[in-house]
Amino acid sequence: MHEREKNRVQAYLDGKLSRRELLRDMSALGASAALTSTLIGLGSTRAFAAGFDAMQHKGTALKLLLNKHPYTDALLANLEAFKAMSGMEVTYDIFPEDVYFDKVTAALSSRSSEYDVFMTGAYMTWTYGPAGWITDLNEWIQDPDKTHPDYNWEDMLPGLRASTAWNGIPGGALGSADAKQWCIPWGYELNNVSYNGPMFEKAGVSPPGNMEELLETCAKLATDLEGVYPIGVRGSRSWATIHPGFLSGYSNFGERDLQVNEDGTLSAAMNTDGSKAFHRDWVKMIQDYGPKNWSTYTWYQVGTDLGAGASAMIFDADILGYFMNGGGNKEAGKISFAPFAANPAAEAPTPNVWVWSLSMSSFSQHQDAAWHFLQWATGVEHGLFGAQTMDFVNPVRQAVWDDDTFRARIDESYPGYLHQHDVSAPGAQIYFTAQPLFFDLTTEWAATLQKMVANEVPVDEGLDMLAESVNSQLADAGLR
Repeated sequence: MHEREKNRVQAYLDGKLSRRELLRDMSALGASAALTSTLIGLGSTRAFAAGFDAMQHKGTALKLLLNKHPYTDALLANLEAFKAMSGMEVTYDIFPEDVYFDKVTAALSSRSSEYDVFMTGAYMTWTYGPAGWITDLNEWIQDPDKTHPDYNWEDMLPGLRASTAWNGIPGGALGSADAKQWCIPWGYELNNVSYNGPMFEKAGVSPPGNMEELLETCAKLATDLEGVYPIGVRGSRSWATIHPGFLSGYSNFGERDLQVNEDGTLSAAMNTDGSKAFHRDWVKMIQDYGPKNWSTYTWYQVGTDLGAGASAMIFDADILGYFMNGGGNKEAGKISFAPFAANPAAEAPTPNVWVWSLSMSSFSQHQDAAWHFLQWATGVEHGLFGAQTMDFVNPVRQAVWDDDTFRARIDESYPGYLHQHDVSAPGAQIYFTAQPLFFDLTTEWAATLQKMVANEVPVDEGLDMLAESVNSQLADAGLR
């Protein structure tokens, strides 16, 4: 059954057919998109099973806790392939992001054994890891009896490997020799400029390469475009306002959130002269060229405005621009991408990253089986499946970025996307200082930024007040 379809899919996997040719042939054979995806998944998973006892955990039942996300969509589209290959049963619960992390915290803090594997952001592991809720995966990665010989941990982008590993010591460098691998990178986003190509052409401007050019470009867009504001960035009172475009630009100037002192204590670093200069430009950008209700803007509003043509560009996650360039968005097909190094003296962008990752619960009763699943879900084969047939961007493996089929697919419909990624990836990592007050301090930072934009406090005074508060909180926590 489906032999002709299987043969066409195998030809595609062998590089003898392009993605477009495969879809054309499968359509001619009457194969649905779902069947095509299933056959691709089965074909790619066979490579994972080779040279490894794929059925070693046959009959084991795993349960996943997942966030509603395109990465999850890619996983579910390929899950039958894993189940067929492993003989394992896999069930899952999926929740939207506005409640997802509460569900994770509730499950872990109660020491529940219900979930074996769950999605997480790397920042969250700074709480989960020291609390003993998640497992150091180095134990499995370094065990040749438990890890597929072709798993190739070194193929993971180095900035992501480091960003998901921490020794648990406040201020400890991410990726240090004594770091614990609290999670495995699964998909990530770096922060650059996504812009509306036709709008830029109408205004006669090019994508800005640094902060000075950004302000000049915004001024020209504001003059030449009616009913459109020049740039969207996040502004809600949340840590999520600080970590994307803001910190990517900030860190490009060599500025830090906290200073790690010689004695290991921490102190605020956001009121330096360089930090104040960057904040002044950022605040001016929002006041003069951002949306009127900026203080309410989250990922959703920033992206929606770009997709609807309400804004001309965003400085945010590259994958946010990617998603706005498709689907039913009004401006689909018009979005282009460009690297952005805020500091004109910088050699390249240094974007802060968000890394969606997979972790293993310390309370799982099936940890070896869970590791078997984690290898497959974060392996090259599933990465290629997601990148070639689904919206699994950005992949975390160099082998997937080197894949000609994936690159051709992106290059055809997302102008500049490959370039912005390739020049930014070497400097892409988490630039925050790992410490247990991360969410509290960054949320207060966002609140201070709101006050500056609203002219409730001058930039210099606001940052001095913020630093004083941060130092007080660090002292109260025994970190200063």
